[in-house]
Amino acid sequence: MKLATFKDGTRDGQLAVVSRDLKTAVLADGIAPTLQRALDDWHFIAPQLERLYEDMNEDKARRSFDFDPGRCMAPLPRAFQWADGSSYVNHVELVRKARNAEMPGSFWHEPLMYQGGSDDFLGPTDDIALASEEWGIDFEGEVAVITDDVPMGAAPDDAASHIRLLMLVNDVSLRNLIPPELAKGFGFFQSKPASSFSPVAVTPDELGSAWQDGKVHLPLRATWNGVQVGQPNAGVDMVFSFPQLIAHLVRTRNARAGSIIGSGTVSNKDAGKGYTCIAEKRALEMIADGEAKTPFMKFGDTIRIEMFDADGKSVFGAINQQVAQSIVKKSRH
Repeated sequence: MKLATFKDGTRDGQLAVVSRDLKTAVLADGIAPTLQRALDDWHFIAPQLERLYEDMNEDKARRSFDFDPGRCMAPLPRAFQWADGSSYVNHVELVRKARNAEMPGSFWHEPLMYQGGSDDFLGPTDDIALASEEWGIDFEGEVAVITDDVPMGAAPDDAASHIRLLMLVNDVSLRNLIPPELAKGFGFFQSKPASSFSPVAVTPDELGSAWQDGKVHLPLRATWNGVQVGQPNAGVDMVFSFPQLIAHLVRTRNARAGSIIGSGTVSNKDAGKGYTCIAEKRALEMIADGEAKTPFMKFGDTIRIEMFDADGKSVFGAINQQVAQSIVKKSRH
């Protein structure tokens, strides 16, 4: 099943079911007004959405219309929780090696995770609006899952049963703001602006055999200013699976329906697969030549992040964004 949220002037948008080929859609207003509402009562609502999805794919659904990603918000326009992991330890190792930082052995055994802002996500074609290029604007291609209620202390095997949907993510980072923030010892904040998500969220069964062991075994393609810069396989070199990430999250707390957990930047040890964030490319340059040559993003730059199945069909639709200069409004006193 593939689900999207359309812009309708409200904060949470309008839930829609999208055909497998991403060509048509139908509003699910007679079943659930929003995706969060569906997640809150998944066992009752999901079968109804599935029946509508089957009708869509058999061309039997009434009131269907052409699917336009430009109308989409993030599948969950705001969420109760956005926790981003760092499952591809190769990425962490490269970035740390480039700045001569020691790699703690624990990074291979216990996931890194930070809690990001979840009250204001970007849709797949929304501009990445920022005030300054000096902040070091970077894209990060990731995969994420959405869960239902996960109880505190759930083991990975149990956590796997709570995964309801998967999405793609552009976890935008402001690289030049990260070092001073981390130096304070309290983690990311201003260096992590709003993240962007794919047009549709899909149930794990849509991935077929590509969904194995809590990982998505498909390449993630990143295209920067029209040039493909990376296509690493998300199922390769993922040290911590999604069930392991979820179990890490709920070690000391419950996770409620609508929690989003990210994989971290998709990265392969095979450098020939390219990169899905600029920081990794710059790290490789630093290691090889002692100097980073690739610049960060500029206003007007575009980024496209997409995943294709074995038949070359887009699974989630594309995150397709442009970096734009924002105007910071100053309050009047």
